[in-house]
Amino acid sequence: MVSKKIRDFLIFAKRDGYDWAWADTCCIDKTSSAELTEAINSMFRYYSLAHICYVFLNDVEESQPGAPTFGASFRRSRWHTRGWTLQELLAPREVVFLSRILKQATGIPKAVLRSDKGITDVSIAARMSWASKRKTTRIEDEAYCLFGRFGVSMPTLYGEGRKAFYRLQEEIMKTSLDLSLFAWGGLRQDRPRSTRARADPYLGKLS
Repeated sequence: MVSKKIRDFLIFAKRDGYDWAWADTCCIDKTSSAELTEAINSMFRYYSLAHICYVFLNDVEESQPGAPTFGASFRRSRWHTRGWTLQELLAPREVVFLSRILKQATGIPKAVLRSDKGITDVSIAARMSWASKRKTTRIEDEAYCLFGRFGVSMPTLYGEGRKAFYRLQEEIMKTSLDLSLFAWGGLRQDRPRSTRARADPYLGKLS
């Protein structure tokens, strides 16, 4: 049975004129390690090739964008603290929800959220720091969810624990001379790329 979340997603896509839609929750066979590895290594590209990405914030109260309580509820959303959702924010050409307070909620500069500056134009330290307060269910996913942001592909080995992050750093070092890779711990995000936002009456659209 298709969940209400997926049904609503398909309704939005159909409303906007799309014939095809993709959702990781039902389009990846997680029982196949080969398919899972391929999907994890390709996910950032999937999002970057999408015409639009719909973000459902199920823990944000149902008030209109702009209402006094909406901003606080939006900032508290778990979506801003999950590791995997960062690529959903940065990779697509257009993201459906509200962007006005995204900078405050995510710590990512407006220039990045508006696509005024490319992700690869931002230091590795800044890109790492965007994920520093985000959480994942599996320890390894702290590294795996960052593949696309750094243009890295590598095998997924669930069970390796923190070694996944060390392998990620090694892969980044193979293609970059940016030594800020090792100095991102407490960095402030004052460098910028982006996602655009236009207003949707239901969720709000990044234009």
